[in-house]
Amino acid sequence: MSKPTLNNPDLIRTKPYINGEWFESKSTKTFKVIDPATETEIVELPDQTPEEIAFAIEKAEEAFKTFKKTNAYDRARWLRKLNDLMLENIEDLAKILTWENGKCLTDATGEIKYAASYFEWFAEEAKRIYGNTIQPSNNNNKVITYKQPIGVVGLLCPFNFPTAMGARKLAPSFAAGCTTILKPDGQTPLSSLALAYLAEKAGFPKGTFNVVLASTENTPKVGLEFCESPRIKKISFTGSTPVGKLLMRQSSSTLKKLSMELGGNAPIIIFDDADLDLAVEQSIASKFRSLGQTCVCANRLYIQSGVYDKFCEKFTEKVKEFKIGNGLEKGITHGCLINDKAITKVEEHIKDAVGKGAKVLVEGGRLPNLGKNFYAPSVVKDVTQEMVVVKEETFGPLAALSKFDTKEQVLDWCNDTPYGLASYVFSENLNTIWFMSEYLESGMVAVNTGLFTDAAMPFGGVKESGFGREGSLYGIDDYTVVKAITLGNMYR
Repeated sequence: MSKPTLNNPDLIRTKPYINGEWFESKSTKTFKVIDPATETEIVELPDQTPEEIAFAIEKAEEAFKTFKKTNAYDRARWLRKLNDLMLENIEDLAKILTWENGKCLTDATGEIKYAASYFEWFAEEAKRIYGNTIQPSNNNNKVITYKQPIGVVGLLCPFNFPTAMGARKLAPSFAAGCTTILKPDGQTPLSSLALAYLAEKAGFPKGTFNVVLASTENTPKVGLEFCESPRIKKISFTGSTPVGKLLMRQSSSTLKKLSMELGGNAPIIIFDDADLDLAVEQSIASKFRSLGQTCVCANRLYIQSGVYDKFCEKFTEKVKEFKIGNGLEKGITHGCLINDKAITKVEEHIKDAVGKGAKVLVEGGRLPNLGKNFYAPSVVKDVTQEMVVVKEETFGPLAALSKFDTKEQVLDWCNDTPYGLASYVFSENLNTIWFMSEYLESGMVAVNTGLFTDAAMPFGGVKESGFGREGSLYGIDDYTVVKAITLGNMYR
């Protein structure tokens, strides 16, 4: 299968979306979106000029002057309508996502549901942006606070969840009354353009949601424009830690508000008393979702010595059951990686681990008969803290298994990293669960589950995994500013 059949072909858009119109770019440069499974061209899109990016920012600022005054109940209706339209078009949206990203259709369908849930959640939160009444030291005065939308927001999204990452940022931004400019990854822009098409159908006012297009090579220039533009008041970025640091430096001249969801190095810890079958099943789900191309996927698996051998055996059996192939085909459990560079990193980590004494349980490897971006998952055991796979985020289908003895030992190993996004704990002992959950240096801890993300929970990290929270009752805060009003000399 090379090209999916859509019920609504209009969801495939080939132009930027600026100020409520499908914009005719004057750029002489283009870039191609490639199907990673077949290596064939999907579409050729304009690589927009700096002037066009600036124009989109200008129009978003103009729209903000009106949009910030809209009724929260109107914003809630638009958000709810967008949720409904996404679910009505879920089959087509999932096919588009799989086509440009390579993940299997089951995962893509799950992503669309997950993405839509943010519009549903923030349709409600739009009506719950509360302030406070405060009594200052002067009893003759009163202080009231309320939250206002911060302004124009620049959104920079990655390839691995092209719909969900956009939705997770767009929904609270709209709910707060901000206008947005979204720059999708150059490898996966079609999902964002489809989202813009549905937002238009949902009735969002023109200029409130803009999508600009840039090739992977031109993306740094667009990021710089976002950072240095005084019109943009906040940037939300999901991506690597080095790029996040660069964006922070570039934003310093305008002192923007930033939220960053950056790299991870998530540990899974399986204790002797864990439900072993559950731990295996959920570890597989975490490690190999999208073939490990997720920021919260298990990068290191620590198993207590009493169940180490049994876990390795059961884990290996499950991995061998995977069915690798084109994600659009029925029955496929895992598709392909986004590009050859991702495979090369996996191979480098395996080579380093084996060279330092790790043992191969599942060899895995390239699958050239399927295509250059296909790779069968690999599993290695007896991994030590000196190996690169423990120090760096693999972001690919390699499971690294290590043995530990005590909770104090494994806690030190888990925290021995500059990253702190997610951690996973499997145990039936409440004291162990609480100890690990409290002292693991990560923004999120999942207990006895490998899949935990939800619109209702705050998503984000600590240390070099970033700051700010997406989703939950906290998610809207990053798109607002608190204004304090003092009412003086009240009793006169």
